[in-house]
Parts: sequence; structure tokens; C-alpha cells
Amino acid sequence: MSVQETAERPEAAAALAARTGPPGRFELAPVKGVLTREWALYRRSWKPTTFASVVEPVIFLLAFGFGLGSLVGVVAGYRYLDFIGTGIVATSVLFTSIYPGLIDTYVRRVFQHTYDGMLAAPVDVRELVTGEAAWIALRAGVYGCAPLLVAIGFGLSPATGMIAVPLIAMVTGFGFALMGIWMSAVVPSIKTIDYVISGLITPIFLVAGTFFPLDQLPGWAQTVSKLNPLYHCVELVRGAAFGIDTGTAALHWAALAAFVVVAWGLAVFQMRRRLID
Repeated sequence: MSVQETAERPEAAAALAARTGPPGRFELAPVKGVLTREWALYRRSWKPTTFASVVEPVIFLLAFGFGLGSLVGVVAGYRYLDFIGTGIVATSVLFTSIYPGLIDTYVRRVFQHTYDGMLAAPVDVRELVTGEAAWIALRAGVYGCAPLLVAIGFGLSPATGMIAVPLIAMVTGFGFALMGIWMSAVVPSIKTIDYVISGLITPIFLVAGTFFPLDQLPGWAQTVSKLNPLYHCVELVRGAAFGIDTGTAALHWAALAAFVVVAWGLAVFQMRRRLID
């Protein structure tokens, strides 16, 4: 765009300044705009998205709960179906947040150039990233409750603390969505996403106390696993179902909050490098 064109089109000049200049004040209105756009898109494709996001974790729950449950019986003092039912909630949150953040964001940025058009509006990278991750987190908060409802249907006793499960799922989903967005801006090509899935997401999924207690692992593995954000989600969900000490719950919440803050900073930094710098 030439200097004359910029001078004659104030709105274009403002958009150019927003893209290349230093970030201004963070505003909620552009985040709301991103959420509105995502809702409009979701209304067109909610059926297959919901089917995949709900049915897959429920199949995991039933297969492991009844399959291994018939052999194991009781784990960590809980019926195995109850143990894994609360753990699968966290797994559902992981899958419904990190994959959209990783794959959908990459496709929109590289192939569809969706973000170029969005940044031409009065939206900066921080607001774009926050809006995208917030929408994914809202969906994860809803989808993550499906395995819990199934587990209740198969005998898990309802508890008042379960009211907090959607909030736990949304906060965790927000962090993992941001993590996915960050990694989508780090990988050099879509083929290298396989490295992320196999080398990072799979260990996060398996070593979080979802399928078995972590106290069965070697000491060093237990220490490393407690750095896993999904572990803290699992513990909070189980605490909501079975009861948890207030101090312990506060530590898990603090770990999730730190994860969200770090993931947000990394996602914004790397997306700004890819989209603007």
C-alpha cells in the first residue's frame, strides 16, 4: 500500500498501524467479535464436531471401564469405572482443545489466510489468540462433561463438587488451546505436526493419572508427571467427585493458572512473529 493510498484511506492506515505498530490496549470487544465469528461457523458444523468430541471419550470410558474394570475392580480405593470416568473427563478436555488449537489454527493461518483478514479489522494478535482459545475452551468445558454424565449413568455417585467440573474443564481447555496455538506457529510444516502428536500429546495423555495411579511409577517419573497440566486437571476433577483438601485444590488451581499464563505469552509471541514480524 502506497503512502498516498494510506493517507486517502484512514481505515486502512489504522489497520496497517495495528498490524505493524506496538500493541495498544487490550480490549474485550474484539475478543467478543472473534467469539461471535466462531459461533457462526460452529452453527454450520456442530453435528460432526459434537459427535466426534463426545462419542470418542465415551467409547474410551466404556471400553476401559468395563473391559479393564472387570479385571482390576478397585484402583486407589475407587471402583475402576469411577476412577477412569473422572480421568476421561480430562482426556476429553485435552483432545477437544489442543487439537483444534494446533491443527485448525495452522490451517487458518497457512492455507486459508483467515487471520490476515481478521487482523485487517481492529483486532490485534493478543485479542485474536485470546478469542480463538476462549472459544475452544468453552467447547471443551461442555464436551468434557459428557464422560462424567455417562459415568454417573453407570453408577458414579453425583456430588455437589461436580458443579465445578465445567469450570475446571474450561480453564484447562483454555491452557491447552493456547499451547496448541503456540505449537501451530512453531512447526515448520503441517507434516511435522505428527512429531507433536506422538512426542508430546501422547505422553501428556498417558501420564496424567487418567488410567492408573501415578504412585505406581518410578520416583523420577512421578515428579515429571506432576509437571503435566493434565495431571492437575485430573486431580481437580477427581476431587470434585470424591472430595479434596482445600489446600491441595488451591495448589492444583495455581498450577493450571501458571500454565495458562505461560501458554498465553508463548502463543501471542509466536503468532505475532508468524503474522506480523
